[in-house]
Amino acid sequence: MSKQLRPRIVVLGAGLGGTIAAFEIKEAVGDKAEVVVVNKGDVYHFVPSNPWVAVSWRTRKAIEVKLAPVFKKKGIVFHSMGAKKAEPSKNQLILNDNMELVYDYLVIATGPDLAFDEIEGLGPRGFTSSVCHVDHAVETAKAFDALALTPQPVVIGAVQGASCFGPAYEFAMIVDTELRKRKVRDRVPMTFVTSEPYIGHLGLDGVGDTKGLLESEMRNRHIKWITNARVSKVEQGKMFVEELSEDGAHKSDHEIPFGFSMMLPAFRGVEAVRDVQGLVNPRGFILIDKHQQNPTFPNVFGLGVCVAIPPMGKTAVPVGVPKTGFMIESMCTAIAHNLKDIIAGKPPVHEATWNAICLADFGDGGVAFFAQPQIPPRNINWSAHGKWVHLAKVAFESYFLGKVRAGKSEMFFEKMALDMIGAHKLKEEIKS
Repeated sequence: MSKQLRPRIVVLGAGLGGTIAAFEIKEAVGDKAEVVVVNKGDVYHFVPSNPWVAVSWRTRKAIEVKLAPVFKKKGIVFHSMGAKKAEPSKNQLILNDNMELVYDYLVIATGPDLAFDEIEGLGPRGFTSSVCHVDHAVETAKAFDALALTPQPVVIGAVQGASCFGPAYEFAMIVDTELRKRKVRDRVPMTFVTSEPYIGHLGLDGVGDTKGLLESEMRNRHIKWITNARVSKVEQGKMFVEELSEDGAHKSDHEIPFGFSMMLPAFRGVEAVRDVQGLVNPRGFILIDKHQQNPTFPNVFGLGVCVAIPPMGKTAVPVGVPKTGFMIESMCTAIAHNLKDIIAGKPPVHEATWNAICLADFGDGGVAFFAQPQIPPRNINWSAHGKWVHLAKVAFESYFLGKVRAGKSEMFFEKMALDMIGAHKLKEEIKS
């Protein structure tokens, strides 16, 4: 443990989860503990806006926040060199400059490592583009501009093992919208390739009528699809896909030509934690209990995309479970309150509310859904569509970036479920 009078809480990662967790933890513990954030880089990027960056609807600068001034204002220590290794048996992190940072409590919020290398030719270093990181999105925008100048077939989707499907649907529809604006959509055949067992599964076995809503959108936009798809490899201008039947048997093979492609990869734990026995599962995701604590190292907590959640059930092709903003925000709150109690000598009792809310923007409309809880059977299983979803996503972006710039920690996703989606029917279901 650290040799200081106050316990030291280290948050590893400053993305959507880590940044908000640091704010909430600092608010919860006040001066009773030192809060430290370790991140690779000193800039926060609003990842949900990456699909907009990829078609030049947003600039990189518009979705960035410089973190050092914000953390300083909140009384949070910040290290921007990142960590190379977590050593929970020694209660320390080894940072990339070889500094040994000792902690009393560690909150791991690193997000995922993007496993492009698991499929030959996949990813920005291969032959497909990405919207997973703002760096990727900036490069994707260049590739998209080239597509608009020289129209060719497009392939968009998510490969086997992926657990984040919303951005794939968003980007497919956004590409369709922007190509129509540029008056070249009629020269661009589009195919959606996904490991999901059906369109709109989303790693959640669907929410409301996401199957019907998304299939209808794709038919209206003339986007063909292949489900239960396993991508075997990607070459320049060609994707090799095996389609399986529902029982996992081989159904057919596809060689899909493309001039532009964006495929979401599978995720795994980041290198700093991936091989730590007792801390992670075989994919490198943080093992946690209902209080967000690691069973082997109870002074280590996990939140966000980096935590281990079992898949929904058996599918022909591996499909992961997404960790949505609502779920991540509730994890942050649970951890903040549990740390406050632990420091006060009380046992942790707070649990995250694993609900899911999503605004999938299509540029000229969109689909929204709310699942309570995220894993079925559910008390609320609601979805809707319309132009209001695009407006809600724009408002969400503005609010959340403002929240990060101001260092605010208040809950937002539950408010958005009740007020932004604003359906009286939804409110009545919650009340009942």
